[in-house]
Amino acid sequence: MAISIGDFIEGVTDESLSDDEIIAWLKDVYGNGMSISEVTELTLRMRDSGETLNWDDNSKVVDKHSTGGVGDKVSIALAPALAACGLSVPMISGRSLGHTGGTLDKLESIPGFNTDIGIEEFMHQVDEIGLAIVGQKSDLVPADKRLYALRDVTGTVASIPLITSSIVSKKAAEGISSLVLDVKFGRGAFMEDIESARELSESMVGVSNGLGVSTIAVLSSMDQPIGYSVGNSLEILESVETLLGRGPADLEELVCVLGGLLLESSGSSNDFEEGAAKIMDSLYDGSAFGKFVEMVASQGGDPRLFESEVSLLEGLGILDQTLKSDSLEAKKDAWIADIDAMAIAEICLEMGAGRLSLGDKIDHQVGVVMEVQVGDTVEIGDILATVYHRGEKIGPLLERLGAAFSFSDSEPDVTSRIAEVIR
Repeated sequence: MAISIGDFIEGVTDESLSDDEIIAWLKDVYGNGMSISEVTELTLRMRDSGETLNWDDNSKVVDKHSTGGVGDKVSIALAPALAACGLSVPMISGRSLGHTGGTLDKLESIPGFNTDIGIEEFMHQVDEIGLAIVGQKSDLVPADKRLYALRDVTGTVASIPLITSSIVSKKAAEGISSLVLDVKFGRGAFMEDIESARELSESMVGVSNGLGVSTIAVLSSMDQPIGYSVGNSLEILESVETLLGRGPADLEELVCVLGGLLLESSGSSNDFEEGAAKIMDSLYDGSAFGKFVEMVASQGGDPRLFESEVSLLEGLGILDQTLKSDSLEAKKDAWIADIDAMAIAEICLEMGAGRLSLGDKIDHQVGVVMEVQVGDTVEIGDILATVYHRGEKIGPLLERLGAAFSFSDSEPDVTSRIAEVIR
């Protein structure tokens, strides 16, 4: 490279480099790659391009990152569970492009919930209650904002060195001691095959550990949606059910595994098994739910929404009563062999649950709730899924939804979503 990595990031940040110069550099990296030492240097320089968070004692300060998926509401249940187990979680999250909304979009379906609080207030909340989930701060890793915008318009997003430096620099800027990465692969994931997910995981784990953040990656399949609900408000309801010990098994497994690894990594449990058991206990004894309600109250939401079973059953007051709903019924007796995550995501995106560009508004209310998962049996007339919509031409949508389900006359193999752990 004609310019050093340090000078490059300085030029990106102070704008002494032009867009054309940056694009040429990005294309060089995209075409030729970088060594692990170069990626580590790039990540370090990006982290230090702005402010970094500093804690009096960061030994119990942790975070989690997911590469995204359909129905991925893991953070909303995991962060309170971690806080209930004594860890601090300064989670700086994002919005979604495509598919359904990101973690921030889901949380903003709670009336009054504010994801845009200042750094001082953010850190104070983490110190006081153990967690906060907010949007990206302009003072943290400013180099990434400009680089990502140019990557997005030049087709250089899918570069492992550039993905690694973007993700890890932002997490390292939080001042955390431990990180767990949920790297998804499959039809509904950015990485479609496990080999690509493994390569990205090894890169992120190596670079993050090189920056002094103890990091573990979990490779998890994303062929079927996580849980039953896809859509922002609907996923909040399912997250609350999980925090009350009533969540879907696959979501609960992801929360317990990711949380157990963080408790082990931070020295808060003797091993992974003990850590996972502590996380599960927090979901069933009410302590994780209590932390979630504290976070909602601290960030401007109404905690009274969560005070009774009645409000939960009525949708916590976050579901629009003018929504229309139509259900898809099974046309034969069979086993559920597959549910296409990407097909479900595209239906939700078409109804407005996701966005195609950052300026798009999303509809927090619409989405799909499935009544079955892979491995379940159905009889003729059983409801497979319900679509919550604004009055679209529902016939074609239901037809497409029906095509997302595959059936079998024999029981299919059902395996864990978790394929591999990389340390």
